[in-house]
This record gives sequence, structure tokens and C-alpha cells, in this order.
Amino acid sequence: MDTICGSLCSSGAETHQIHHFSISSSSFHEIDPVSLAHSLASFLSSGRSLRSLKLCDNNLDRNFAKSVFSTLLDSSCSLTSFDLSENNISGWLSIFNWKSNTFLSSSGVTKSLQSLRILKLGGNNLQKDDAGNLRYVLVQMPSLEILDLSDNPIEDDGIRSLIPYFAEASKSCSPLTDLNLGSCELSSDGVILLLDVLSTLARPLNSLSLADNGLGSQVAEALGKFWGTSIQVLNLEGIGLGPSGFRKLRDIRMENLKLVKLNISKNRGGIETAKFLSKLILHAPKLVAVNAAYNLMPAESLPLICSALKTAK
Repeated sequence: MDTICGSLCSSGAETHQIHHFSISSSSFHEIDPVSLAHSLASFLSSGRSLRSLKLCDNNLDRNFAKSVFSTLLDSSCSLTSFDLSENNISGWLSIFNWKSNTFLSSSGVTKSLQSLRILKLGGNNLQKDDAGNLRYVLVQMPSLEILDLSDNPIEDDGIRSLIPYFAEASKSCSPLTDLNLGSCELSSDGVILLLDVLSTLARPLNSLSLADNGLGSQVAEALGKFWGTSIQVLNLEGIGLGPSGFRKLRDIRMENLKLVKLNISKNRGGIETAKFLSKLILHAPKLVAVNAAYNLMPAESLPLICSALKTAK
């Protein structure tokens, strides 16, 4: 890392002209973490032209993440994409005093956060307290469009901590378009609260993933209300809908839905999956892709779906 970061900075120059920096699937276990963080911090501090930073699947810990984040807060770059996914950084935001705003840069302006459009933190073992701290970071990102928190056990308490951020976004025409909350150990209680807020966004989401959370059929009514927005891509893989969930979804009013892609795989819905799809196809004219694998649909499902496809033409 010392060699890489040093070579990217011209000798004697205060800044470098690198726009995109990425290190993925590498291990820094045998390197002094203090030296490693210092090398990268020096590189980031001189990166006024830096636009994207990706440090994915590098076995980085929370202390390293804290150092990188602190440096970014004080940097003058206009970062648009920050990817720290697939590390182990739980607790990385705990040192900052959010209520006093001491996390702001010395100039009081977090330029690198204000310009950020993509934030990926998936697979980092983030807990509910991390979600609570992240809420204060997100409000400093008025340009954020894509947020990936997948594969983090933040649970319902974590979602409740983030809901005030989404509620504020619903009033301010937030540019947020893509939200990934797959495999976050959520239940129907937390997701129903979330969907109620997301349904009120002045600028609706384009894409939402709730995959691999044990939500059950109880979430069906809230989902039905939510997809009445302009949602285009919806991932409901493995959320435990079952036959009763698909039956409830089918009974909900559908009218000119904006859905383009839908994943309802691994929900074990049986014939009710086909009945739901046969109705959905008629009311989602822009729908081009559906993944309904592993739903245990019997042979009589095919005529139902084919009939709906012919009618939709």
C-alpha cells in the first residue's frame, strides 16, 4: 500500500490527479494497520480530483474504516462513489459525537459527503447501533442516489433508527433511487414501518431489495400499497410469502403499475404464485422480467400465466 499510494503522487506535488481508486479482494492482515491507514490517508488528503474510492473485500476492520472516513471528512475531493463492502467494520462510526456535529470537517463543510451519490456498505457485520450512527452521516449526503446496506444484521431496531432519515427525505425531494436491505435480519414489523414511509417519498424509489428477510405474509398489504408508487425494480426473493402472501397480494388493487423487474423467487407460493402473476401481468404494462423460481408451482400454473401473457399483448 505504501508503494502504491506513494507512486500515485508525483514527487513534491501537493495533490495528485487520480479520479478512481480501487483495491478489491486483497488481504492486509500482515501489514501494520497504523502504517496502512496512514499511507491511504496521505493519498486521500492529496486527492482533490478523486471521484470514486473502492476498498471491497479486503478484511479491513473498524479502526481502518474510521481513519479513512475521518480523512474523507477533511478532504477537499468531490467523491461521488464510496464502496467499503465485504469488510468487518462494525462500530466504525462510534467515535464521532454526532449530536455536537464534531464529525464535520474543520471548515464546517463536508464536501466529500455532499457530493456522494453511491454508498455501498454491504456485508460489513453492521449492527443496529451502526445504523443509528449512520443516520447522522446520511443527512450530510444530499446527493445520495444509491444506498446498499445488504447482508448486515441491523434488525428492526436498525431500520427504526434510519426511518427518521427516510421521513426527512420524503419532504425534501431526496434523489435517493436505489435501496438495498437484503439479508438484514428484518421482520415484517420493521419493514411495514419502512414501506409506509417510502410510500410517501416525494420522489419515489426506482429500486428496492428486501430479499432474504423473514417477512412472511404479514407484509403483503404494505407491499401492495408501496408498489402503487413508481417503483420499477423490486426484489422480494426468499421473504417467506407462501401461498397466503401471494393470495393477499392478488387481492390488493393493481392499476397501471410501473414495475419493470420483479424477483419473487424462493417464496414457496405454489399455485397462488401463478394466480398472482396472471393478475400482475395485466396491470404492469412495462414489466419485462420476472424471477419466480423455487415457488413449487404445479403444472396447471403454466396455462394461467400463458393466458395472461396473451391477454396483455
